[in-house]
Parts: sequence; structure tokens; C-alpha cells
Amino acid sequence: MKFATKVLHAGIEPDPSTGAIMTPIFQTSTYVQEAPGKNKGYEYARTDNPTRTVLQNNLAALENGKYGLCFASGLAATDAVIKLMNPGDEVLSSNDLYGGSYRIFTKVFERFGVKFKFIAMHEPGEIKKHITPKTKLIWLETPTNPMMNVIDIPAAVSSAKTVGAIVCVDNTFASPYLQNPLDMGADLVLHSVTKFIAGHSDVVMGAIVTSDEKLFDQLKFLQNACGGVPGPQDCFLVLRGVKTLHLRMERHCTNGATIANFLFGHPKIEKVYYPGLSNHPHHELAKNQMRGFGGMISFTLKGNQMEDALRLLSATRLFSLAESLGGVESLIGHPASMTHASIPKAERERGGLVDTLIRLSVGIEDAEDLIADLEQAIG
Repeated sequence: MKFATKVLHAGIEPDPSTGAIMTPIFQTSTYVQEAPGKNKGYEYARTDNPTRTVLQNNLAALENGKYGLCFASGLAATDAVIKLMNPGDEVLSSNDLYGGSYRIFTKVFERFGVKFKFIAMHEPGEIKKHITPKTKLIWLETPTNPMMNVIDIPAAVSSAKTVGAIVCVDNTFASPYLQNPLDMGADLVLHSVTKFIAGHSDVVMGAIVTSDEKLFDQLKFLQNACGGVPGPQDCFLVLRGVKTLHLRMERHCTNGATIANFLFGHPKIEKVYYPGLSNHPHHELAKNQMRGFGGMISFTLKGNQMEDALRLLSATRLFSLAESLGGVESLIGHPASMTHASIPKAERERGGLVDTLIRLSVGIEDAEDLIADLEQAIG
């Protein structure tokens, strides 16, 4: 089954009781049982909900995995993955990653004895250089947020196997349409479903997909025991949004490339971070590992003056100044004070994230209108 067919049909059947073609919203907290321990597969809505079950099966199919689990947010999904660790275990992570992930790693789980090491994973050999027998998890984003570095997933998997570590790939920026890490050997794929998968800036949700039955059982236990689950209405909205994922991603990619080339040729732009540009240091890796380059772009202005960056951030009319990404509308953001503010300045700059960096989530509007908006804002 091809991707465009999967988003509409994989794991989704008409409702058997009514024939409804759209999965119903099962807005219930509990289920009537025929006798103690005898039920129709559902006991309590924290444990399972039919709307959620359909979405989980659909997302698993999109990532070519066997099992899907949905959570109340991307960070709730992250929380579940790190809870697979024990005190003294070591996690290798990129030094260029979402600020919320850095925060939960350092401010929550380090308190319980899990060790985190942040390295330049996009540099060849860095994982192999830092991995130890205590390394139990390699956590990576690719492309990274917000520097748009591309990390070699098969190489990370190869290094992990030397010590028996698992590999979890945050695939939020690429979406299942552009990249499938499980096919490259990763053990877990994580998404902030809030972003491209849901696609309409109206849901907060996370998801994990795996083909490893043991990992699924452990994560399913944590999903139920810790309770960070999404509600059925949110699951319904994501099921509706995901049906156009392939169409939206095609437009995100087209618009992203157009905007990146516009910025690259602009006399007031210092540097553009977009793996679709031929001068990007990981362009060839991205071509081999992904099926397109997406709609996320970061850039800096010449002179790197903070006042110039702040003026631009407040001057756009179609690019809305807001956190998040991946919606149909275009957004502009300032990672240093917004999405990555929880990372100390020195740590941010070690990964290349300067205070003047601007991040774009390019939507599906007309590209000419978006370019005109950036042109007038840059001045």
C-alpha cells in the first residue's frame, strides 16, 4: 500500500456498528462489562479507547512499524522513552535538539540518576567516539531543531549495536512522509504529532512507533501506568488531519525550497540552514536518507545584530510570530527566547544556536505571497 493510500485506509475501517466511514469519537471514560474480566476489549479509557486505537494503528502503518502508541504531548512520549532507563544508564543525545527535550533530560531525569551526554551527532564518528558500555539509548533528531543538521541514522544504529543500546529518532521535522527511521534500523520513532502529522495547529499530541514487541509492551505499560494519554476528540482531529499529510508535505517541501533559495540569494541574509540547498554540509546525506527536504528553515541576517532580528520577527504579516511548527499556516520564531530558551546560552551556542537565529515553518500558502512578506520584513 502506497503512502497516499495508507493515510486514508491503513488501520481504518468503517465503524462496524453503524457503517460510519469516519472513526467515531468514543467519548467515554469506562466500558460496560458482561461479567468480571469479560469485556469487548476495552475496560477503562486511560488504558484504551477505540478512537485512539485506530489512530495508533494508522500511525504505525505510516512509519512501517507494527505498534503505535499515542500520548498527550510529544514530551509525554519523550517521558515514556526515558522511563525505559535505570539510574546510572547513559543517554547520548545531539547537542542541537528541541529545548523541551533538553529540559526534561536535564531538569527531570538527571535528578533520578540518568546520565545525558550532548554531542555533535552530525559529525562523522562522534557517536562512536563517545559511546560506552553504559550507553543504553541514543536519542537523535534529524533534521535537528533548529540548526537543520542531518544525522546519519544507519551509522547511529551501527554504533548502538556495539553496546546493545537502543536508538530513538525524533522524526517530527521530517514526518513519516519524508523519512522512516525504522526502515534504517532504529528501534523507536517519536513524533510531536502536534506538528506536521496533525498539521492544523489545533491539537497537542505525541506518538511512538516501534516494531519491537518487548519495547512496545514496556511503553504500553508506561502509557497506562503513568496516564499521559490523549483524549478521543484529539485523536479524531489527528485522524482527520493525517488524511492530507502527503498533500500538505508536498506543498511544505515545494514552498520550503522556494523560500530557502530566495533567502540564499538575498543580499541581507548571512546564512541559510536548509538541507535542500546544495551548499548544506549534509545535503547528500539528506538526499539519501529522506524523500524531500521539508518546510523548516533557519537563517541569520548579515551583521548578526539583535535589533535587526527582533525587528524582522515583528514585521512579518503572513508569517505569524509563534511557537510550534508544521501547521498549514506559516510561522516565524526566535529559538533563543522561545522554543530553546530552557537551554543555557553557552550550551545553545556550542551547538551553533546564536541569539540572532530566526526559524521559519513554511506553510502551504502561495509562495509568492510568502516571499513578498519576507521581502518587506527584511527591508
